[in-house]
Amino acid sequence: MERIGLVGLANSGKSSLFNALTNGSALVAAHPFSTTESATGVAIVMDSRLDALAKLSASRKVVAAHVEFTDIAGLVAGSASGEGLGNRFLAGIREMDALCLVVRAFGDTNVGGEADPLDALGVLELELVMADLATCEAHLDRRKRTARVDKSAAEEVDALAEAVKILGEGTPIYRSGLAPETIGNLRNAFLLTNKPVFAVVNIGEDQLADSERIANEVSSALGSGQLALCVSVKLEAELAQMDADGRAEMLAGMGLGEGALARVAQAAYHLLGRRTFFTTGDKESRAWTFRAGAKAPECAGVIHSDLQRGFIRAEVIHWDELVELGSWNAAKAVGKLRLEGKEYEVLDGDVLEIRFNVSK
Repeated sequence: MERIGLVGLANSGKSSLFNALTNGSALVAAHPFSTTESATGVAIVMDSRLDALAKLSASRKVVAAHVEFTDIAGLVAGSASGEGLGNRFLAGIREMDALCLVVRAFGDTNVGGEADPLDALGVLELELVMADLATCEAHLDRRKRTARVDKSAAEEVDALAEAVKILGEGTPIYRSGLAPETIGNLRNAFLLTNKPVFAVVNIGEDQLADSERIANEVSSALGSGQLALCVSVKLEAELAQMDADGRAEMLAGMGLGEGALARVAQAAYHLLGRRTFFTTGDKESRAWTFRAGAKAPECAGVIHSDLQRGFIRAEVIHWDELVELGSWNAAKAVGKLRLEGKEYEVLDGDVLEIRFNVSK
């Protein structure tokens, strides 16, 4: 399973966010370095589409998609040069598939640490950039020597040289505007800022009404097209301890919809390039995870390898059409079920029934 790393300064609230997302037990304290070892947990990707299908089918079992989060040891200014838990922090990030930068916007005289999200973002990015710059310079030196006898290394040398220039200006690779092929040539360097990224801004309950403005400011600073979400981590952690009905009632009363934790898990899931198709029936409704762009046989293989090996075709309908029509049989009766073959590219939200035959 791919992993999202939670990265933040001391007292940003990342460990509390991790606990709320995963029902985990990472140590939370109002002092630096309460997180000294990485902790990993799994968050449920809440999905109203799955709930609607389960209700439609009167399913006895409902299985949601999941995404894995890791709470990474804390960072301070100077981590790139070994300050605090710098080396452990950077090693933890390097193992991640994508990053969630947790920054804090609420003020609390009882909790130390940075309370300006833009300043905190600047510190986080600087440490990541400095670590990447050192990595690129080392790789560039080695690849230049290799390129003297192996001309195929020239493109990698050019990419590393471009990266050194950009990182030297303090710009992370995810905000560099480098061409995709250039970024691809950097993959062997395993750069920290060459990973997908989004931000969570930890706000106070009294800042909920101003959350859109705060999120937009951080999103703009993070870069074009980058996502930032505001979360009152303390509130969400309290709600996460409630039973499902009580939590839903409280969220509805506060006008928070599914809640911020659901949006964080969904954002992480999509950041990894994961998408969802569904199967539904009276026994079970399930959300299945597939990579964006996958074709029907590959998605069939997510359910079971035999379905991919013996794939014939798939019956397909989008989830909202199925819910509107009321049942699989009703959809079939009005000709809304499509028969798709091996070249069909499955869409997020498709409901599938696989036809297959495996010879002995």
